[in-house]
Amino acid sequence: MSMFLPFHQVDVFAPGPLPGNPLAVVHDADALSDRQMQAFANWTNLSETTFLLAPTSGEADYRLRIFTPTRELPFAGHPTLGSAHAWLEAGGRPAHRETITQESASGLVALRRSADRISFAAPPLVRDEQADEKTLCSITELLGADASRIEAARWIDNGPGWVGIVFKSADDVLGLRPQMAEIAKSGFKIGVAGFFDHSGAPADLEVRAFGSGDGSSEDPVTGSLNAGFAQWLIRDGRAPRSYVARQGTVLGRGGMIHVEKKGEDVWIGGATRTIISGTMRPLA
Repeated sequence: MSMFLPFHQVDVFAPGPLPGNPLAVVHDADALSDRQMQAFANWTNLSETTFLLAPTSGEADYRLRIFTPTRELPFAGHPTLGSAHAWLEAGGRPAHRETITQESASGLVALRRSADRISFAAPPLVRDEQADEKTLCSITELLGADASRIEAARWIDNGPGWVGIVFKSADDVLGLRPQMAEIAKSGFKIGVAGFFDHSGAPADLEVRAFGSGDGSSEDPVTGSLNAGFAQWLIRDGRAPRSYVARQGTVLGRGGMIHVEKKGEDVWIGGATRTIISGTMRPLA
């Protein structure tokens, strides 16, 4: 195939000088096969690569497919925000002025934009239950964590398969030295969070994510995980209706995730910016 398609590489969740989480976005991808999409996502070697297509739902502005280097995902957070940014920058015009509607394998996702960020409405959790003792013991060992510092553990899966662990403090989260190779083998998608407990803190919550993508490295900034944490923590009174989470600190990233509950919806937002713009050619 000799066609060239519009391409963006977008930085997501980083409002300042430090980078957030990169995303590759291919436009006008309707003619690409599943094999071509997966091959290109493997080639970019980013945690996710997305493909924008014409919607099949009359309610949607566009359709999105999301691939890691090894598989397709029904939903992911930073690809949702970065793809919406790329679609708008390429001239996309939503049917409704205040809301963008994305169609994905997980269903329709609502987004909204403001002067400095794009936000998505957290999709329903497909698994929402307390983690059993066996799961918690396995994860504690994989994280190399002190079990006495863990306050709660729960499945907060909205597609990728997240299990969330809440620690007593942000310092507990920052001090973790997980066994990444073993996490990759285990198949667990582990999110950890801890609150800052002092004034002048850079955020309300510190978050880290292990096991996403191919599982071999820590994820810089993770929208789907933060969506799951927000739904759990706000519902159970562990977090206020509006807060800011920081992620990617130990990787030298500047991820800032803005969380806000309005009515029944929990919105997850962050800054987006284009870093690379051009064209791509399918590999085969």
